[in-house]
Amino acid sequence: MSHLPKSLHEIFPGETDVLRRLKAGDRHFQLLVSRYEDIDGEVRKMEAGEDPASDERFEAARKLRLAVLDEIATLIASHKAA
Repeated sequence: MSHLPKSLHEIFPGETDVLRRLKAGDRHFQLLVSRYEDIDGEVRKMEAGEDPASDERFEAARKLRLAVLDEIATLIASHKAA
């Protein structure tokens, strides 16, 4: 079972305004969010057994999800600092 909440607003609870601004005006951020949501959906399906995956594929998807989430967090932090 995934330990991450489903939405970015749950992952970054104090950043609602920043998330809204970035989603509205930053194309790169929009693409990252879309990519994160796609990968997160794949991981959750693997966890639920809806998409059987090898351990290697599952771990690779989880690592990719975290890498994209890290990039999102960096953009949020840099936007807050600006």
